Amino acid sequence: MNLEQILRASPVMPVIALDRLDQALPLAEALLEGGISTLEITLRTPVALEAIHRIRQAFPQAQVGAGTVTTPEALRQVAAAGAAFAVSPGLTAALIAAATTSPLPLLPGIMTPTEVMAAVEAGFRYLKLFPAEQAGGLAMLKALAGPFKDLQFCPTGGIGLESAPAYLSQPNVICVGGSWLTPKALLEAGDWKAITGLARQAAALAR
Repeated sequence: MNLEQILRASPVMPVIALDRLDQALPLAEALLEGGISTLEITLRTPVALEAIHRIRQAFPQAQVGAGTVTTPEALRQVAAAGAAFAVSPGLTAALIAAATTSPLPLLPGIMTPTEVMAAVEAGFRYLKLFPAEQAGGLAMLKALAGPFKDLQFCPTGGIGLESAPAYLSQPNVICVGGSWLTPKALLEAGDWKAITGLARQAAALAR
């Protein structure tokens, strides 16, 4: 699948920080059961790379990506772990260079029109508005739609179930990212049924 297909597969892409490796497979199963097939495992914890590898092996139908990819080395590591795509909070010259030779599609983060222009110049057409709420949220996306009408965004940061529909109604939003599908308390409790319920709510959101 290309990046557009990956991002269109689910209206919400859960942003997942796993503290324990034994959470990986039951969490992925719970999200898939709820209708969410695109997952972002952030590189904020030591188990992230192995979690990506195990989920990809166990659930080939899931599109498992790596988040918080900030360096060329991290991009190489997530590709070796079997990730289907990579997500970065920003975009540097080194990351652009690495992305041109990587087998993985990269969803780079932007926050300003200048950063959008730099990303477009580097060949990117799908961008992550991050942190979305702090960057201006819906107002920013509407403003960007004028000069950058051919771009699609995945706003992430500060978005929840109540605010997601307004974002998804914007023509230049392909999906939204959010951590509310996998709250730490439910992960620690192993309450996979509750996470499936949250996934069902998210999967039912209209675009």
